[in-house]
Amino acid sequence: MSLFLLDDTLSVDVYFDRSDNQFSDNVCIRLWESCPEDEKIFIADETNLFLTPDQALQLAQMLLAAVDDSIHQ
Repeated sequence: MSLFLLDDTLSVDVYFDRSDNQFSDNVCIRLWESCPEDEKIFIADETNLFLTPDQALQLAQMLLAAVDDSIHQ
């Protein structure tokens, strides 16, 4: 499942990468852009960020805190 942002030109996927399970940073955030070159945020069409489970949990907690702040402002 993907989250589409920026008028559906940026796709965000988050998943456990089983092929990298021997590494501590095996949670992948994949960013994929489908827009003209001059509109790209990243250099490549696809960018992968690999996080450890602790980093992924911290990111999730940060997102939830920001959502909570937004709802209860």
